[in-house]
Amino acid sequence: MGLRLEELMNIPSLQDVHVITGESLLETKKVEWVSIVELPVQNFIRKHELVLSAATNFNQDPNSSYQFVSDIIQSGATALAIATDNRIETIPQRIIDLANENHFILLLLNWKTNFSDIVQESLQAINENNEKRRKKTEHLRIRLMDQVLNNSSLETLMEILYKEINIPVAISDEEKQIRANYDFDQEIIDAINQFNDLPVHLMESPVVPSSDHPLYQHINQYVVGDQTCYELTIFSNHKKQGYLLFMPDSPDELDWFVMHALEHGLTACALYFLTENAIEMTEIRLKDNFVMQLAKDIEHIDAKVLSKGSLLGYDLSLQYACIVGDFTTDHYPETLRYEEKDQPGHSSLHSLNYYIQKEITYAEQQLNRRTMSSFEEGEVVIFLEIDEEGHQKTISHFLDMIERRLHDQLAGITFAWGIGIHNQGLQSFFKSYQEARTALDLHVEQSTFGGRTFFEETKLNRLLLSIEGTDALITIVNDTIRPLLDYDRKKKSDLIHTFMTYQTFKGNVSQTARALFLHRQTLLYRLKRIESLTGLTLVDSDDSFLLEMSIRLWQLKNGEWNETEVRSSTDI
Repeated sequence: MGLRLEELMNIPSLQDVHVITGESLLETKKVEWVSIVELPVQNFIRKHELVLSAATNFNQDPNSSYQFVSDIIQSGATALAIATDNRIETIPQRIIDLANENHFILLLLNWKTNFSDIVQESLQAINENNEKRRKKTEHLRIRLMDQVLNNSSLETLMEILYKEINIPVAISDEEKQIRANYDFDQEIIDAINQFNDLPVHLMESPVVPSSDHPLYQHINQYVVGDQTCYELTIFSNHKKQGYLLFMPDSPDELDWFVMHALEHGLTACALYFLTENAIEMTEIRLKDNFVMQLAKDIEHIDAKVLSKGSLLGYDLSLQYACIVGDFTTDHYPETLRYEEKDQPGHSSLHSLNYYIQKEITYAEQQLNRRTMSSFEEGEVVIFLEIDEEGHQKTISHFLDMIERRLHDQLAGITFAWGIGIHNQGLQSFFKSYQEARTALDLHVEQSTFGGRTFFEETKLNRLLLSIEGTDALITIVNDTIRPLLDYDRKKKSDLIHTFMTYQTFKGNVSQTARALFLHRQTLLYRLKRIESLTGLTLVDSDDSFLLEMSIRLWQLKNGEWNETEVRSSTDI
């Protein structure tokens, strides 16, 4: 750590010292060790040393004396104290000029001064100062930890740190938002975060007093315009939480004491973010559980549920639509793979939930609508605030925004959504979820994955589900669609999907071809093949109705009808 030379000169053995050069440096230059050196210097001198020398050959061998002083200056020593009985006349002007040119401190000692007394008294003073500062850093560590445990703010932590080290400090979180700032130039922070046009250069190797402290290895140094600042990354729970920024007037200020103080500040900030994250995660879990209970367990809302919702920031008196989503992946997204690697213990599903929740929040803010959302084993449940009129447009706009932004971030993710809107007062949460889940299941069972289905659009499918599978009905369905199933299996085609898409567009060939990405002639060929295989005429409304009803029943009842012929065809 060292002691300022100005303080060190108060020991008894240095009372009679005379300053030749560098008097203005006494209050800033520190001494960490004292040594006695004569010609030659070699590699015996360390940085921040006070070097004592008798200088017996200064006048007899001026070139060697000059080189001797030059070598001491280059070694990084703090000062050279020369013992002589003839004071200034003994020191050649050439050497004095050399010291002045290099802003180096030259001291003159009385010839009778005992070097061993200087060494003993100096080391004792340095050790006492080091112990005092060590206790000071320990007191700082305890004080910072107490503040964190007492839920103090980051601003309070930075104020305490600043008053100890007298260096401007600031905290920036991972999203580049300033969480605390004590005397740090905001313009410099904005430049580092690329919020303004000031030139920023990240130095390859930071300039520090020495490399002894382990924290030096983790410092980033930025040159912003004509100013310099430093940065340390805050980690907690294997995750980058933010940055501790500090801006000394010179690198020499980053001594042992300051680095230890910064280390304690870094630890306190990491603990703060860890506590903040724990509180946030607890709140998220409480909200997740509450939303899932609203959807799946709580059939009747009472005053207790309303109060709990209010405590969590939810207004249950508003009208909501329930949106239930499932997803499938074409491949394992690179972003999720990186996220999982970067955060041990986090699955890709947790990462996907994070992205979805972020986009839900964004869409909520853009549309000025309240939402409640939760995730459970791949199922996404969202309650979206709606108006009595125009709710379909609101929901579609909301989902468009989520899917568009997610597609930009996570290629390969396809969502299917079911939407339920139940307007029976406070019972709407439970019942609207049941409706949304039913709409989603019916859509997925009878269509390719993806798209959106409103419960109010599933009346026909729900009617078909209520039909009992009599032998006669099963035989009709089997006879009608079995040729298409067999053909699709053998040719690896999809005539059933082609026909259902054709029905969706009410027999419009052009629209159907565009939806299936087919050439018009290819679609017409498939339609003729369907007619030849089934013996039905698609322009005949009765035949089209029979084929569509048979396909719908097969899709909806496939898991329930156990007639041998049907099972042998549909299990393909």
